[in-house]
Amino acid sequence: MTLRQLLGIELPIIQAPMAGVQAGALALAVSNAGGLGSLPCALLDRPGMARELQALRAGTQRPFNVNFFCHREPSADAAREARWREALAPYYREFGIDPAGIAAGPGRAPFSVEAAALLEEFKPAVVSFHFGLPAAALYARVRAIGCKILASATTVDEARWLAERGVDAIIAQGVDAGGHRGMFLSEDVTTQVGTFALLPQIVRAVGVPVIAAGGIADATGVAAAIALGAAGVQIGTAYLLCPEATTSNVHRAALAGDGARHTALTNVFTGRPARGIVNRVVRELGPLSALAPAFPLATAALAPLRAAAERAGSGDFSPLWSGQNASGCRAIPAADMTRALAGVAA
Repeated sequence: MTLRQLLGIELPIIQAPMAGVQAGALALAVSNAGGLGSLPCALLDRPGMARELQALRAGTQRPFNVNFFCHREPSADAAREARWREALAPYYREFGIDPAGIAAGPGRAPFSVEAAALLEEFKPAVVSFHFGLPAAALYARVRAIGCKILASATTVDEARWLAERGVDAIIAQGVDAGGHRGMFLSEDVTTQVGTFALLPQIVRAVGVPVIAAGGIADATGVAAAIALGAAGVQIGTAYLLCPEATTSNVHRAALAGDGARHTALTNVFTGRPARGIVNRVVRELGPLSALAPAFPLATAALAPLRAAAERAGSGDFSPLWSGQNASGCRAIPAADMTRALAGVAA
């Protein structure tokens, strides 16, 4: 069975779920164009998830993907939080921010019982997981709904682990991909390799369809991935300038500039390695900082700095998520982007 038959899509293009820079509108446009649109739920509460799922169900008869994080919620560490805020103190003074008024908060939520109940209500065709899989009981609930299940692997070992647990397809996420690394068996970033090195190794190691992700920005890249054994391709960065994306003005400007060629894996925004365009805070505190609290607890202390800088038109404290290849970013409708990536004439 091909990936298109498995997922019920016309084009072998999956729009990567990108929390913080998109909502359901982007997913809807991609699905209606024949690809698989994705709704990221890590930043949504239950009412927000329900609203987006209702809009997707009303807007398309085609399959769409609902994505969740599967990280373990960390325990609060007051001493580590204090050290992190001390590192940020010069920036607080620069912007006139009183750190005493900044509440701590998780920032991103893992897959939960409440989310599983919503999936049982809406029954999406596809569900995907990042950072491994949920606990066995929750995973079984998703499987019982009849959803096709995708999950990200950043190493061959992770791919084998996922295949042993019965996922329907595996996303081979190369180190060139933007956003958070899906790594879950190791925290060692030296295990992370490029998409075109990782992809054929995973294809050889598992017996389920493999989806390539990372550094692919145009139809030529899609064709190259398929030639290496990919059943389809997941693409995020190329969609970030589309009008359906909620990408901020400072993020759009960064993607369109020469600086987009310089990205790095950094943990300063959330506490977990993620690829983004190098900006001031990444240069000065990172890219990887031992001071950053555990994911996702690093986010709260940076939030007021990001807001203050963005009000002044600066992305110096913003997570400017991007893969290593932003050359495919174009300010065109997401449906046109999807068809172009698949090599289909508009």
